[in-house]
Amino acid sequence: MKQNILIVGSGGREHALGWKLSESQSVSMIYYCPGNGGTINNLSFSITDFYDIKSFAKKNNCIVVVGPEEPLTKGIVNELSDSITVFGPTREAAQLESSKSFAKQFMKENNIPTADYNSFSDPEKAKDYVYNTHKSLVIKADGLAAGKGVVVCDNKEDALNAIDSIMIRKSFGNSGNVIVIEERLFGEEVSFIGLSDGNTIIPMVTAQDYKRIYDSDKGPNTGGMGSFSPSRIVSTDLFNDILNKIMKKTITAMKKNSNPFRGFLYAGLMIEKDTQKIHVLEYNVRMGDPECQSIMMRMNSDLFDYIKGSISGTLDTLPPIRWSENPAICIVMAEKGYPLNYKTGNVIHGLNSSFGHNIKIFHAGTIRDNDNKKILTSGGRVLGVTAIGRDFYKARSNAYDAVKKIYWGKANQYYRKDIGLKAI
Repeated sequence: MKQNILIVGSGGREHALGWKLSESQSVSMIYYCPGNGGTINNLSFSITDFYDIKSFAKKNNCIVVVGPEEPLTKGIVNELSDSITVFGPTREAAQLESSKSFAKQFMKENNIPTADYNSFSDPEKAKDYVYNTHKSLVIKADGLAAGKGVVVCDNKEDALNAIDSIMIRKSFGNSGNVIVIEERLFGEEVSFIGLSDGNTIIPMVTAQDYKRIYDSDKGPNTGGMGSFSPSRIVSTDLFNDILNKIMKKTITAMKKNSNPFRGFLYAGLMIEKDTQKIHVLEYNVRMGDPECQSIMMRMNSDLFDYIKGSISGTLDTLPPIRWSENPAICIVMAEKGYPLNYKTGNVIHGLNSSFGHNIKIFHAGTIRDNDNKKILTSGGRVLGVTAIGRDFYKARSNAYDAVKKIYWGKANQYYRKDIGLKAI
């Protein structure tokens, strides 16, 4: 019997997950809540309308797959699991992402390598700490901030301004009531994602993303301006070290704390170039976006089998996931001005171009107009143009060739020109 699925979320990650799940012979209908201009069978309620999500899923015999962090950290799994089959971690397990101070304390207690840190709820004490340290610093809002609540500081002035912005001017609302100040690490960032059932964790392929808005990693942090998979700096030995010393250790410790983790576990890592030392920068309790887009392009196994295994606790009975050896690259096309001030409502042209089977256009900040004939921009990150190729050169040229076919006005659109160069 085929299974219906309800995907909660509206971003490129959810579009990519739905696309991959639609390839499964075991899946019948896929619904999106609320979805975007590139998805079909969209529902009108929001990602935190748990009652409506539960009612729809029950009526339509759906497994619920939760994409973004907000409903997970607000307890959608807790609310639905009494009567609905749902994929993702509980509210308690999601604290690994919803509270930076919780995650740092967890890593410290379980000997998982991470940067030295201190937490502060008083901005003046936080500033005193900055004045009295000689370390390079990173300032983080403790709570959720859509991937933008991290300020990498070049000097004390940057750190003090970040404290004022987050704690006094409340640039991230209540998420900045507490901040984490940690030692800045240097190296290359890697995204390592695994799928867990609370006991076992099966790794995905590695990926790297681009958080800064401008080329050469300049400007403020964003939700992500592009990604590629695999990472070129993670050797087989390093991959196994990450899996055993970080990912498996995290799952074991969560279970030991009577808080088993089920779902996608994402570790954002810093790899020191000379020593190859690994540190965990942060946990996410869901697939990364836009890493998901690149990873899904390379997945040859049936994603639904592994999601089912996570829910039922049977991942240890499944074989390793099969992956294409060909690399993939995702380029995020955004509204000009993102992540600060930008306009929406622009008509997107070129989406019906001939792209070829190696290209997928994953929608994020898009909606359909009232006549269902045009696609309009509706958010900062608009599209994830994702390509696979025989090598990084070809994947990159495939992706940028596709980007050039899509437009909504030179004065309105923006994308980085250097996505994938570090892989080459």
